Amino acid sequence: MQRCMVKFSDYMTEWLYSEKGYYATHKEIGKDGDFYTAVSSSQFFGGSIAKKFLGSLEEDFLSKSCSIIEIGAHKGYLLADIVQFIYTLKPELLKTLRFIIVEPFEENQKAQKDYFAKSFGDAIELLHVNSLDELKCKDAFIVANEIFDAFACNVVYEEKMLYMYDNKPKFGKLEEDVKELATRYNIAKGEVAVGYEEFALRLALHVEQYEFVTFDYGDKKARDDFSLRIYDKHKVYPFFALTDLVEDKELKEEVKLEELFGNSDITYDVNFEHLIGAFEQSGAKLHAYSSQMKALVDFGLIELLELMQKNTTEENYKVEVDRVKTLIDPSFMGERFKMACFRKEK
Repeated sequence: MQRCMVKFSDYMTEWLYSEKGYYATHKEIGKDGDFYTAVSSSQFFGGSIAKKFLGSLEEDFLSKSCSIIEIGAHKGYLLADIVQFIYTLKPELLKTLRFIIVEPFEENQKAQKDYFAKSFGDAIELLHVNSLDELKCKDAFIVANEIFDAFACNVVYEEKMLYMYDNKPKFGKLEEDVKELATRYNIAKGEVAVGYEEFALRLALHVEQYEFVTFDYGDKKARDDFSLRIYDKHKVYPFFALTDLVEDKELKEEVKLEELFGNSDITYDVNFEHLIGAFEQSGAKLHAYSSQMKALVDFGLIELLELMQKNTTEENYKVEVDRVKTLIDPSFMGERFKMACFRKEK
């Protein structure tokens, strides 16, 4: 990190997306990584999303020649699970659908292609674009799991915003653009995401008609507290507990912030009111919003489990049910994570 005062959003961008940043160096997810996701918990997460997609086809909102796009795919497991369940439920669609991943990192693209080749041979063609600006689709079903918590953010408190100098935080002057968003979404203390508006506008510009489904942890309204935190090998560190700004000195962690910089995941709770506002400004409409538990059940999770029970051993079925419980258990992912579904028509 350069030894100059920078906005926290610039500091977070360098932490995650610089040449040696966390995402650029292709970290593991799951037991061997820093955190779990729904994708690493059960293939029925992707299966439920596939069933949601098939429902949209039945409504004639999307065509049988549309694109299925994943943004933030890591190694491509989620899109591959969606493909597998489409093959199980409506195999004829694999001849007409296109499968695309938006992925800026070459190393991730290679891992995704390798995984698809290992899973499907040459039966499925996986396409890549480096950014939303390279997309050009008439209609698409788009899925993104836990990407909006990885957008850079600024941090506000008492009419000030956070700046960083050599891994040391200091609150200073609140810039007007940050103040405007904080005021609009009632964020007096907490994180103000950067880039939601631009993301939604670019998506609307490059896809004529879409259904966009995203899952992330957060709430509909600002929580009036800091949620900024760091995940390192499944241990969670509140950001301010690593600094001299921690309110309760007894809670200060011994780990040095500079040791975690670029080597661990830094994240915060998504303010879904802000995300919804950004998509609505771009011309999309909120189609559904709920907890992850309710969303997956509504998508058809129970029907998929019943189908599996009829076609496998009881032992295999019980193993998968235990995995699914992680997705829908209210004390774990079921209520903590939320789903938002947006639709934009031509």
